[in-house]
This record gives sequence, C-alpha cells and structure tokens, in this order.
Amino acid sequence: MPLSFDMPFDQLKTYQGTNPRPADFDEFWDKSLAELAEVDPQPELIPAEFQTDFAECFDLFYTGLGGARIHAKLLRPKNVKEPHPAVLMFHGYSGSAGDWFDKLGYVAQGYTVAAMDCRGQGGLSEDTGGVTGWTLRGHIVRGLNDEPEKLLFRHIFLDTKQLARVVMEMPEVDPERVGATGGSQGGGLTLACVGLEPRIKLAAPVFPFLSDYRRIWQKELAKQAYLELDEYFRRFDPLHEKEDEIFTKLGYIDVQFLAPRIQAKVLMGVGLMDDVCPPSTQFAAYNKINSEKSLRIYPDFRHEALPGNNDAIFQFLSQL
Repeated sequence: MPLSFDMPFDQLKTYQGTNPRPADFDEFWDKSLAELAEVDPQPELIPAEFQTDFAECFDLFYTGLGGARIHAKLLRPKNVKEPHPAVLMFHGYSGSAGDWFDKLGYVAQGYTVAAMDCRGQGGLSEDTGGVTGWTLRGHIVRGLNDEPEKLLFRHIFLDTKQLARVVMEMPEVDPERVGATGGSQGGGLTLACVGLEPRIKLAAPVFPFLSDYRRIWQKELAKQAYLELDEYFRRFDPLHEKEDEIFTKLGYIDVQFLAPRIQAKVLMGVGLMDDVCPPSTQFAAYNKINSEKSLRIYPDFRHEALPGNNDAIFQFLSQL
C-alpha cells in the first residue's frame, strides 16, 4: 500500500478536509458569477513576435473584475476551418504563462491554447489593488482584512472563468470541447475554473494548491508557497484570537468547496511525499468531486516533475 508523509493512504481516500466552509459559500459564488457576467471582457488579440508555420500566436488581453486587463498567450492552428477544441492553461504561484514552445503540441493536435497570466504575478496581467493593509507579498491573504469580495484569489478565480468565456465565444472554438490543466497554483486554478464553468469537459490538475488552509497550518507546513499564512498570524493575530474567522474567510477561496460543482471528467496527479501542497489537502478537493475522475499517484515524489504525467495529460486532453 502506498505511504503518505502526512496521512495514511486509506484515510486520504476518504478525507473531507479541515478548513471551515462559509455558510453562504454557494450564494457568495453565485453572486460573484452574476457580477462577472456584467463585465464586458473586451478581448483584444495582438500578433506576437513568436510565430510558427502551423500556429498563429497572439497576446490576448481581456477585462476582469475591477477593470483589470488580464493577459493570456493565445495560440491557434492555421488552416483549420471547422470549430475545434481548446485547452486552458494555468501556471504555478508567482510565475507566468511561460514560453510559447510548450503549448505547440496541442496546436499541432488542432487545438487552440490559452495560457493565462495571474494578475499581480510574473506575467503581463494587471493587479488593480484596492485592499486594506498588507500587499508586500502574499496573494492568499490579499484582502483578508476586508470583506471576502476583496480577496485577491476571488478575482483570480473569476479571471479563469472569464478566460473560458472569451475562448468559448471565439468562432473557431467548439465550446463543447474545452479542457483545462495546470500544476500547483495552476492545479488549484484548474479546479476553480471547471467548478465555475460547468461546460468544460476535461480537467487535468496536478498537485493543486489553494486547498484546505487550516490543514496546512495544523501540519506546521505554512512555509514555502503557504508561508504567508504563518506570517499573517504573526503580524496580525499573534494570539490566534480570530483564527476561526480567518480560516472561515479563507474558505471562500478554498478550491475543495468549489469541487462539488465540477461536471468535467478529471485526471489528477498527486505526489504522496509532497510537502508543499500536502496530499491530504489535495484529496480534500479530489474527494468532493462527484463527476468521473481518476488519479495518477506517485508514491515517492514530492512537489516536482512527475515522470510521464505530461504525456498522460496530453493523451487525456486528446479525447476532446
């Protein structure tokens, strides 16, 4: 039986999470989606310097909440007349959409690819700000001193939904044949995106971030990507007098609670020795998915490249 550094495997298979779920969670996200629906995305495609013989490459800009212009790399196959599938890609924490090169395999398959830059991170998307207090770093806690509508990851989750909308409305894309994928933060955003956009058919998250925050703190793993949780308590609640309130507010941006909304078929990759996004936090989300799903489990691997997983994801998304 596989081992896990933070919980026996048999318990992982049934674990339902520790972080509190806000009582009005569904109402909160229904209202958020209604608010987003009123935002005209105003998409703009600008030809990129990078081009190939078989792919057209663009810088895509569109509008999210707060008027922020969000950037994505958009690649589409040349000379494909009929509507075709699309893949949405999401990157790791603090990073960006990356190079054009690693998207070309999907374009060669006849797919459009859209890889989003998270606002305020390493790409070209805007972070329009507007929150009280700490913005030195720490996107998980950005807006935590205000009402939950100002949580930065609420905006980023909705940016993924808006990207799906923009891509699905492109005349060359078949809106019924869209998938999503990403690792770490990108895995969390994949779950958020397909939870907020039920038309997406396939989802391939890898060791998803942004799940079960209280479990992270209880396991004394509020470090690396989750360091800001520890720093927030040290700076703003050193006696943990508001601990329940803080974790409940973080529950609005906890992907495990969006997981029951997912209708896509899911393939998820997990490393059982992952000490950045512990397996228990990943299973908290996975176990709440009610649609068809499967796991690729790597017993000896941490938060790192999983051999063969990218190939498996490519074959999985080739079902579109």
